[in-house]
Amino acid sequence: MTEFLDGKPVLTDEFRRRRAMNWLSLGFLYAFFYMTRYNYTAVAPVLADLLGWKNTDLGVFETLMPLVYGLSVVLNGPFADRIGGKKAFLFGAVGVAIMNFIFGLAAFGVQSAAVWEGTGMARHVVTPAVLNYGLSGGSILTMMAIVWGLNGYFQSFGALSIVKVNAQWFHVRERGTFSGIFGVLIRMGLLLAFQGVPLILLAFPWQYAFWIPGACVAVLFVINYYLMENTPKDAGLGEFETGDDVDDAEGPSSLKYVLTKVFASPTMWMIALGSMMIGFVRRSVVDAWWPKYFVDFHGANKTLFATYAPYLIASWGIALAGIAGGFVFGIASDRKFGGRRAPVIVFGFLGMAVMLAVFGVSDLMSLGPIAAACCLVVLSFCVNGAHGMIGGAASMDFGGKKAVATAAGLFDGMQYLAGAFVGMGVGYITTNWGWEAWHWAPIPFALFGAFIMSRLWNVMPKGRKAH
Repeated sequence: MTEFLDGKPVLTDEFRRRRAMNWLSLGFLYAFFYMTRYNYTAVAPVLADLLGWKNTDLGVFETLMPLVYGLSVVLNGPFADRIGGKKAFLFGAVGVAIMNFIFGLAAFGVQSAAVWEGTGMARHVVTPAVLNYGLSGGSILTMMAIVWGLNGYFQSFGALSIVKVNAQWFHVRERGTFSGIFGVLIRMGLLLAFQGVPLILLAFPWQYAFWIPGACVAVLFVINYYLMENTPKDAGLGEFETGDDVDDAEGPSSLKYVLTKVFASPTMWMIALGSMMIGFVRRSVVDAWWPKYFVDFHGANKTLFATYAPYLIASWGIALAGIAGGFVFGIASDRKFGGRRAPVIVFGFLGMAVMLAVFGVSDLMSLGPIAAACCLVVLSFCVNGAHGMIGGAASMDFGGKKAVATAAGLFDGMQYLAGAFVGMGVGYITTNWGWEAWHWAPIPFALFGAFIMSRLWNVMPKGRKAH
């Protein structure tokens, strides 16, 4: 039986140690899931140079992967709720490692790289890449995109599993702060992708940017097989009361219960719609396209530090600001708003709209790459603070222990489905109107997100009162 003081659980040293071990093994695997998802984004400029791809070609990947991920994370949520987070995560890890290995094999299909001339948006291919095995440019693009889409399927088990497990280990009064830790893992994975992958490329051919992270996932599979447990009870610590609804507390979850709790709730769908609006901003700017923007618009080149320094500022700043946003939003929701998540998400959306406008004006006034990097840093604070609240806290709050994976699947899935629209959209916008038009497109989505979440300002999960 869990003891409480001022509404919060009193945790023993043994419980804290075991939870930390569980959290670290689980968390590092989740971070490397992010690395094995965004390594493509970090390598995209290299692949474009090698194969003669335009932004519209790169957009195929940025459409197919989030589309498959978005559908899979919704459909696999009830499955993860039934089998438990550990089995779901390990299953996903096997698939992620295999797909990253297969993706790298495409290197053997290239005999010689495409030849380009020109700079910036005027840069064009003068000699196409020469391919092996009778491959054409269209066929290698198709095969690589399919493999990356399959990677998206296996990636979908990551977010479902981490919230499924941690809903059993964290009390409702800790979950806002947990969303900050959740954000640390996301940004750690993105740092591994946007900082670690370029280091790999300095020493090895591009395929190792997929093989090395995939091998790390395989190693962490083994660590989690032996160290990670679904619940404190499974770890020999007895029952832990999390403060969820009474009807979530006992007994196995039925498919009917899980589906009804999530998909029949108007509140769930409003949160999912808010998550979709985050997806339009996150996938179009912060997580997917900014490395290509620095290469095309500001001439970033890792061999010239003066041009590469703003890229480094952006990559580190986006990561650190994302971590800070997760903690600030999470702690504020726990302490200032009594566990209500919507108010801080509204502030996050408004911050996104303002910073996107500032970013657009910055480029119109030619303030340079340092100003662009600073805009991306502040934007990351707002985006990732809001994302952590929905993905890391609201899914546990409103899904409860039984349906948390299904709730996370709905919220995360809607965000990535938005990303599927963004992928081809950004490719089209930047190809036809240039990067100057890129910043402005997500602003209406940020404003609509603020409106949607404002409608949930005082909404709390069943059985809990706002204060």
